Amino acid sequence: MSTPETPPIMSEPVAAWLKHLEVNRRYSGHTLSAYRRDLQQLVILADGKPLDQLVNGNIRHFLARLHGQGHSPRSIARTLAAWRGFYTWWAPQSNMPANPAADVRAPKISRGLPKALSVDQTQALLEAPALTTPTTPVALRDRAMFELFYSSGLRLSELVGLDTQYIQSKDHTSAGWINLDDREVNVLGKGGKRRSVPIGTQALECLTRWLQVREQLTRAQALAANAAALFIGARGSRISPRIVQSQLAKLSKLAGLPTHVHPHVLRHSFASHVLQSAQDLRAVQEMLGHANISTTQLYTKLDFQHLAKAYDAAHPRSGRKT
Repeated sequence: MSTPETPPIMSEPVAAWLKHLEVNRRYSGHTLSAYRRDLQQLVILADGKPLDQLVNGNIRHFLARLHGQGHSPRSIARTLAAWRGFYTWWAPQSNMPANPAADVRAPKISRGLPKALSVDQTQALLEAPALTTPTTPVALRDRAMFELFYSSGLRLSELVGLDTQYIQSKDHTSAGWINLDDREVNVLGKGGKRRSVPIGTQALECLTRWLQVREQLTRAQALAANAAALFIGARGSRISPRIVQSQLAKLSKLAGLPTHVHPHVLRHSFASHVLQSAQDLRAVQEMLGHANISTTQLYTKLDFQHLAKAYDAAHPRSGRKT
């Protein structure tokens, strides 16, 4: 059997499938590398047995071995998906009677709860001196950016894609924009689904102050997409997701938060806090742009955790030791 130090020679069918994905399906290099590892794992487990002679029982046995080796349910499910995809393509070509991985069920993956800040932590973040006493255009931009992020529960891609207003020209058409008069932000979310979300008072005030100094970072020769961008970087281009991540990480550290705060945490915090206050799951679903309410329902568990902690801390019969 091959070892991790001496990876197996890739079989011709597997190599052909990966080439098909690369050339015809234009899969990314990252995805192809992951599939290559998963199929090498299949070759290792087959231990010399031709892949076209594997049957359903073999696949189930291999998955059990992966489980016994300590692979996580998520890792096993991904590996099974790669095997199933390979056989879907190759089984008809090799005259196999069936796809041996077709009806093998992946292990159930427990869905982790999204991480969210408490209300107090969010207040500490957004009221950090670096934001509340801004002295530069970049600082004013950051405060407006993070207030809007939390105020409207945006995705990172939606935030950086915002324009100052709706624009449609031969060079650029807005995917998202703000409307200060109507106090709302319009975004194009996943699946091409458009939605409008209210802008809170604090975010509205910060956006107004940012727009008053925004031109100090713009450039006269900027591309149309950059010229329209709501949030721009120091070089005059539309701000990148990486800069947003970096600025938020710095801010969370300055605010003394006990955890690293990435942009999506602000979206989770928005959803959790609105749900705690309004108890309106459908409204939160619409504001987040979730296609399925089951996705939004995860936040009810966060709300229950909040209530459970309050109960444990306050109820004399909770059994909590003091």
